[in-house]
Amino acid sequence: MPSKASGDKSFFRKTQHFSTDYSPVALSHYVSERTGMQVIIVDKKGPKINGYFTLATEIFDDSGSPHTLEHLVFMGSKNYKYKGLLDKLASRAYSNTNAWTATDHTTYTLDTAGWDGFAQILPVYLEHVILPTLTDEACYTEVHHVDGEGNDAGVVYSEMQAIQNTSNEIMDLAARRLLYPKNVGFRYETGGLMENLRILTPERIRSFHKEMYQPKNLCLVLDGEVNQAHLFEILDKFEEGILNDIPPPEKPFRRPWIDSPQPPPIKETIIETVSFPEEDESSGEVMVALFGPEYNDELSYTAIDLILTYLAGSPATIIENVIVEQERLASSVSYMIDARPNTVIWFQASGVVTEKLAFVEKRIFELINEVCSNSFNIKYMLECVRREKRQVKFQAENLSSYFALTAIDDFLFGKRDGSTFKRMRSIDNYDKLEKWGEDDWCVLIKKWLLDAPHISILGTPSKKMVDEIKSSEEARIEARRKELGPEGLKKLDEKLKAAISKNDTEIPTVLLEQFPVPDTESIHFIESLTARSGLAKSLGTPNNYIQRIIDSNCNLPLFIQFEHVPSNFVNITLLLGTSGVEAKHLPLLPLFFENFFKTPIMNNGKEIKFEEVVQRLEKDTVSFVIKGGGNIGYDEGITITFQVEPEKYSAAIKWIHTMIFDSIFDETRISAAIARILAEIPELKRDGYRMAGSVDSMIHLDNNSSVKARNTLVKAFYMKRLKKIFNKDPKSVISSLEDLKKSIFRFNNMRVLIITDVNKLQSPIEPWKPIVDNLKDADKPLLPIIKTSHYFNADGMNPGNYGVVIVPMSNIDSSYCLASTKGPVSFTDPILPALNVAISFLETVEGPLWTAIRGKGLAYGSQFRCDVDGHIQFSIYRSPDSYRAFQAGKAIIESYINGSTMIEKYALEGAISSLIAGLSDKQATMAMAGKSHFINSVIKGVDDDYDTAMLKAVRNISISQIKNVMRDFLIPVFTPGQANIVLTCAVIMRDANFKSFEESGFKVRVQDLNDFKGSYGLETTKDNDEDDEESEEEDDSSSEISGTEISASDSEA
Repeated sequence: MPSKASGDKSFFRKTQHFSTDYSPVALSHYVSERTGMQVIIVDKKGPKINGYFTLATEIFDDSGSPHTLEHLVFMGSKNYKYKGLLDKLASRAYSNTNAWTATDHTTYTLDTAGWDGFAQILPVYLEHVILPTLTDEACYTEVHHVDGEGNDAGVVYSEMQAIQNTSNEIMDLAARRLLYPKNVGFRYETGGLMENLRILTPERIRSFHKEMYQPKNLCLVLDGEVNQAHLFEILDKFEEGILNDIPPPEKPFRRPWIDSPQPPPIKETIIETVSFPEEDESSGEVMVALFGPEYNDELSYTAIDLILTYLAGSPATIIENVIVEQERLASSVSYMIDARPNTVIWFQASGVVTEKLAFVEKRIFELINEVCSNSFNIKYMLECVRREKRQVKFQAENLSSYFALTAIDDFLFGKRDGSTFKRMRSIDNYDKLEKWGEDDWCVLIKKWLLDAPHISILGTPSKKMVDEIKSSEEARIEARRKELGPEGLKKLDEKLKAAISKNDTEIPTVLLEQFPVPDTESIHFIESLTARSGLAKSLGTPNNYIQRIIDSNCNLPLFIQFEHVPSNFVNITLLLGTSGVEAKHLPLLPLFFENFFKTPIMNNGKEIKFEEVVQRLEKDTVSFVIKGGGNIGYDEGITITFQVEPEKYSAAIKWIHTMIFDSIFDETRISAAIARILAEIPELKRDGYRMAGSVDSMIHLDNNSSVKARNTLVKAFYMKRLKKIFNKDPKSVISSLEDLKKSIFRFNNMRVLIITDVNKLQSPIEPWKPIVDNLKDADKPLLPIIKTSHYFNADGMNPGNYGVVIVPMSNIDSSYCLASTKGPVSFTDPILPALNVAISFLETVEGPLWTAIRGKGLAYGSQFRCDVDGHIQFSIYRSPDSYRAFQAGKAIIESYINGSTMIEKYALEGAISSLIAGLSDKQATMAMAGKSHFINSVIKGVDDDYDTAMLKAVRNISISQIKNVMRDFLIPVFTPGQANIVLTCAVIMRDANFKSFEESGFKVRVQDLNDFKGSYGLETTKDNDEDDEESEEEDDSSSEISGTEISASDSEA
């Protein structure tokens, strides 16, 4: 293969270049004439360069080899043999690395602030991908091993252990086994089944890498402000250096998925029942799969997506409306399309009463049949097409991964002549589909949904399966321990220690010195211009031309802050507090949210049904949502957000007025909302991580906190009692909802954020006047922003007395730990710069916590969290042994404090660079930049230069300051008497964790999820059910119509 002399033309040939007609983005496609590597550049403005390095990966077993490589690639490469070197270099270069494995591909990501850092890391990263070391020791610790106590461990194993026996995983695998024969890779679990991971060999992994990880099977997608000349200089040099180590580029290569056998059509409908482990046997799930059109049939692919939106995209659509809203057979019905050579259409119904699973499966198709046989609404279909077109434009502007993900699909399944890649140029298919008539849509429905056989999986919960898995696992491990004996276990412990020692070979300082910290000048931050109106001016009146535009408009007292950015959309957020709500009404918030956009309204004395309300809302918007304020840094608050085109700005404000003043609390709708909330609880409680967060808020917060009141554990108990009261006396519940509504929608409880190009608004202030005129308390002072720490109970204010609570969960096979201790409450606390550096230092990828916990197979992940809200938290995610992971985290921090481990200069530089990268993450898009400024000025109450001042301060932090905050703020999270700990775990892990934490000095108790209740004054009666077995993480119960769906979800702070 000839080499390229310096200055010669690049081997990378441009095959396509075009600008899109729906966003300010240009795309270019290149291919290497030497190796076949493909490069796609998405040219757009912003501080971030996002790289997606994708390989099509196809395998015909459940070994998990594709997934293991996702982890092993980071363990070293031919010229950079040291584990952790790549990530240490990345953190110094304002970069983050990550990866994911899907059934059909593995993608490695590089997210960097500025081009200089990206360019520095790119060739090192690509060598790790193409020429990894894949040592036996790395496979042993990272994939699977047996520790000195006879337990299974390993990062990949821990990850799959946490999901293999979940309902979704069991049902999905069952469906794929029926959809695909053995010679089609989509049949298999590429993450690896536990029984296969236990016997997977390094040789098998290396063989798979050699087969699939070739440059001709690699596509680099780069999104951002890319220096293209520099890029191809780097890539040409990289290719030159790997030619002797890769299979000959001219050697024939079978393109995964495309040159492979394609699945035969489904011959007949199959309905299969599978069980999943769950003690609560009241509700299960339904999963339906059908083959759809070919990926390359662009028009049909788009049309199917739209018809699914029409059928099940919101509460106004027939499937969601009938099954969820009217007949209350499920908590939700969702749909999805998998991009594959032959696409797959999925429906999933959740929260279905177990006895009704088969009926719901049948009902889905009955309703689809009704659409064509009775009443196809062509007018609504047209609105679905137009709305999705708006949403695509919005995503192209605001979703950093939008073009990258589309390009990855094209690389995997598109035509190599570039014809399918070109379809990213335009979205004119929506224009074509606007011209379709009723017959066209019905032909589509019949062909792909009604006349086509399908696969259905009915997932039934099984308490028996819980016991079987527990006893089987106990017996398997005990048999292993007996077989190995003390001597065998000792040898395994020694083998693990030797592998860890080999993996953790110290990185020579001279190697790190070759990669200086890049200058920050290549980071182009997005700046928004702030303007204020009404009470917002109390924060200061900026001196800029946008402020002058606002000042020239109508003068209203309402608190409005504008963040001016170049955008084709308007993002309106109405921020409301809950401090004025009586505690007894706070648990009604999830019901209030669930009902807010799904309720009738009065219009000129006429009642408009909720279905029409939803349809009208969809017609005017890109999306709309009501949820807790966590997304804007105000956990105790409420946000109502609209995303619209500039010409619909006034219409959106009118909708806010309508939903506040003209909506009706309808008995039927309230009853349906309560039913939906109750139906989703069993599924929510199956998430161990979510439950740990939920219990944490229950033990630390008083009843005046809206975060606690929205908690699933509260909902589980409270909503059952509310349902009984509602059935007997609905007017009393509606009266309480009216009181709640009045306490929220007050003038002195409102703040408005508008992120847009202000020049495109015809009248920025005037449309708000009708709302102001109808609000109360216009003469009262604005209510302050109240932090969650204001609502700490005694255990929240003084962590340590409560101790450790272990919550066994029958449906999980792993464990999750959340420890809390005292933390700062002010964003101007002088300790914050040192604390931020200390946490960043500990948490960097391949940094101290990573190597101490994940690197030893003790957990999938761990992290500190300091929200400047009174607590510092340390969490452990997906661990086979949370106590050992907990102690490992403590030990590594203590080693820095006592000086037995040194804080290295290069690691410290990486920590500071990571903080700079974090700032660019907050400003990755125009909308995010505007929101970040609002959070600083309104929520945090800090100066405009706060972030800049913080970055300046962290550069001057000394090692002694870092040690001091480790000692005073971080070690307490591991210390008996100073920390409260929540541990959710598999039942089999309960006793060992109890013993370990107790022996280390903690007060320990074991409690069930049902023990954490919140009645908020509702009396408990004898006939109250005991299935309070629901819980959830940090609750932001939200009822959202985003895209084409309304979803109810929770997230707690």
